[in-house]
Amino acid sequence: MPVTKDDVLAALGKVAAPDGATLPQAGVLSDIVANDGKVFFSLTVDAAVVQAWEPVRKRAEDAVKAIPSVTTAMVALTAERKAGAAASRPAPAAPGARARPGASGAEPAGVPGVASIIAVASGKGGVGKSTTAVNLALGLRDLGLKVGVLDADIYGPSLPKLLAIREKPQTVGGTRLKPIERYGLTVMSIGFLIEEETPMIWRGPMVMSALTQMLREVEWGTLDVMVVDMPPGTGDAQLTMAQQVPLKGAVIVSTPQDLALIDARRGIAMFKRVNVPVLGIVENMSTFICPKCGTRSDIFGHGGARREAERLGVPFLGEVPLEMTIRETSDAGLPIVATQPDSPHAAAYRAIAANVRDRLSGGGAAKPAPKIVIEA
Repeated sequence: MPVTKDDVLAALGKVAAPDGATLPQAGVLSDIVANDGKVFFSLTVDAAVVQAWEPVRKRAEDAVKAIPSVTTAMVALTAERKAGAAASRPAPAAPGARARPGASGAEPAGVPGVASIIAVASGKGGVGKSTTAVNLALGLRDLGLKVGVLDADIYGPSLPKLLAIREKPQTVGGTRLKPIERYGLTVMSIGFLIEEETPMIWRGPMVMSALTQMLREVEWGTLDVMVVDMPPGTGDAQLTMAQQVPLKGAVIVSTPQDLALIDARRGIAMFKRVNVPVLGIVENMSTFICPKCGTRSDIFGHGGARREAERLGVPFLGEVPLEMTIRETSDAGLPIVATQPDSPHAAAYRAIAANVRDRLSGGGAAKPAPKIVIEA
């Protein structure tokens, strides 16, 4: 029998809050997501008593995992400060300090077996970040690297669609998830655990709890590079991810138009502020060549990302055109680097991947991507 919300509530009715009330009576439960043996919810408490609630969170998670039909349980503890309470401020950093601290002030711990973690990010949505992340990962694979991809966009996961993955990940030892293999990539996404149309109505701390579990409770194996498809924007989730994960660098995706570049600048500024190296900028939807007449149209402008990279002093990694074939293969779950490896568009992604590899290995300036010539 599939697990239901009532099953979860019944199990939580045996878990006591610090004041003795059962969890369903304590008024701290978020909406419970229960689907295909996977259960997610959070406990929202006052920040002043969060330490007393951590053992309760653990007991709640254990109680839910004990339900026979549950395979995975994620329980986050969300701390909210009451209105009027003074927020504690961290001690100022020493002059010239360059450390990128995690929550405890120390350098964040790495993921066992993973040599490098890079973020693919954008200042706003709709610029082709996820498509770029997948094809970049495939380009790195073609360079002989063992590559994994983590879909960190909890609210709008794209990897199930981009890679046509419909199966659910299996568990290892009942406690860890086994990632899904596709096109030689090791892949994990919250989208594998929920139905496509299920809304994720979660607060930031619960998002970070889910991301932490996908990073550290997944059998990633040995990887040369993990590509993290970040959520768009520069909010709490992005900042916390940058601080909690030992990122070797970030790739910023933007279209050439001024509106997108404004947001790309914010993304670059965010990573610089937390001392994550910016590996470079990719100009997506760079130009459009009419497949019938061969006429070039710079729908979103052209060269804006290259000029912005020069102005900000960061590498320009390459450009990818606005091309129907890229859109069609992405929508079909057939990424162009994997399914049309001899196309000029696949060559552009592989050139960008080579530039990223060179930046990771301490190589010099990024090499220019090949010019794309499309005959009418």
